[in-house]
Amino acid sequence: MAKSRTVYTCQNCGAQSARWLGRCPSCDEWNTLVEEREAAPVKLARDGIAGAAAPPQPIGEVRPATEARYGSGIDELDRVLGGGVVPGSVILIGGDPGIGKSTLVLQALAHLAARGAALYVSGEESPQQIKMRADRLGVDASSLLVCAETHLETVLQQARKIGPLVLAVDSVQTVFTEELQAAPGSIGQIRESAARIVQFAKRQELACILVGHVTKEGAFAGPRVLEHMVDTALYFEGDRGHPFRILRAVKNRFGSTNEIGVFEMKQEGLMPVENPSALFLAERPVDVSGSVVIASVEGTRPILVELQALVSPTALGTPRRTTLGIDHNRVALLIAILEKKMGLQMGGHDIFLNVAGGVRIDEPAADLGALLAVASSFLDRTIDPQTLVLGEVGLAGEVRAVGQVEARVREAAKLGFARCLVPESSRRQLPTVTGVDVVGVQSIQEAWDLLLNVS
Repeated sequence: MAKSRTVYTCQNCGAQSARWLGRCPSCDEWNTLVEEREAAPVKLARDGIAGAAAPPQPIGEVRPATEARYGSGIDELDRVLGGGVVPGSVILIGGDPGIGKSTLVLQALAHLAARGAALYVSGEESPQQIKMRADRLGVDASSLLVCAETHLETVLQQARKIGPLVLAVDSVQTVFTEELQAAPGSIGQIRESAARIVQFAKRQELACILVGHVTKEGAFAGPRVLEHMVDTALYFEGDRGHPFRILRAVKNRFGSTNEIGVFEMKQEGLMPVENPSALFLAERPVDVSGSVVIASVEGTRPILVELQALVSPTALGTPRRTTLGIDHNRVALLIAILEKKMGLQMGGHDIFLNVAGGVRIDEPAADLGALLAVASSFLDRTIDPQTLVLGEVGLAGEVRAVGQVEARVREAAKLGFARCLVPESSRRQLPTVTGVDVVGVQSIQEAWDLLLNVS
């Protein structure tokens, strides 16, 4: 049998070369040539169509697939997945080193093993090391099988022999196929190995969980096509210095990409957080300037978080603008609005803005809260700790409507807040919520007068 031939393909322009080159001769990009297995010619039928295919049919006559899901036993993980693990799906989980990827996978496999065999393949740890983690997590399932292997053909052979309900590979960057001569972890090996795992999962109708490394920029290491191959891509967010972890879906063919799961890292593993708002506000200081509570909606869940601002004079020629958990450019825009519309002179001050608890806020509903937190610290005036602030701020200083205000206000009432400051246009459409006073504002001037006691 003829040995499979490999070529080197530029990942930028698609040009091919028989040998590796540091610079692509076609597009002049550096380090873009990657080893690939040359595809065998497709044998065409007499009518020019490759293989036998089912004839086209009206979409109304297509039988819908039965989407039976397996509960992972971890409510927060099931929430992000859209209700559970779908048979035949491939899930990619990424995150910084030590953030809890392997811990979460092992906990999920322990619950899934109650339905059938679960195979955990590690290319980074020995079975003894996995056993030590399992003992710490209290995992003891006879149907959970573990092995240390990086050879892809051997992994698929073992999976075919065992016939597990779910297969986990930790990590996809460590496995390699003998059909390529490239080293494990190279772009070609990652793409080829992931493609074969995906094909195997679809044919065998088993769920597959892949653990992926991430780069310094936070993206999955390897080719970008890796995220396109899988059905679901999950990112772990959070600082290892904080006990909280956020699991966020950036792609999900079987559910919403807006849901997040909140976990707390403890000695016994990742514990789901049923009420994240109470947890994030548990250590909130009272009667301190620069502190404002806002409500962010992640999927269907409103989460209350604290914004903390610190404004202090600086001797530097260029003042610092540092943000954690919120968009830096958005904060710069809000500072400019404050200076223009409210007359604050902050050109000689350092400004620091932080979302407490390691959460990241990406929606414009946090604009008014961030603006008032900066103003509160600059003026050294305290904002009522029983007040929740919502609203998008426009360049003219107006406060614009935000979505799902009712869910945010009800969450605030549940946690004992007495007043909610919301856009006036949203207040008109809001039904009465027992236990909380809803106040509408149309501009940052009105919010300024209500909360900072400045006329």
